[in-house]
Amino acid sequence: MTERDWYDDSDYEDAVERAERMTRIGWRAIAGLTGLLGITVIAAVVVFLAGAVILVHAVAASQ
Repeated sequence: MTERDWYDDSDYEDAVERAERMTRIGWRAIAGLTGLLGITVIAAVVVFLAGAVILVHAVAASQ
């Protein structure tokens, strides 16, 4: 073992940097999927409301 090995933290620092990078990527993925889920919910509500309006018009026209 050399003197440099005693105080060399480069492996630890590399691991910390990789962990931080993976954390950022993970949060971006979570944010992206949450956004897509939100868009999906909004689209489903719009489709439901459009169907309800069409059904109301159809019922009103048949009377």
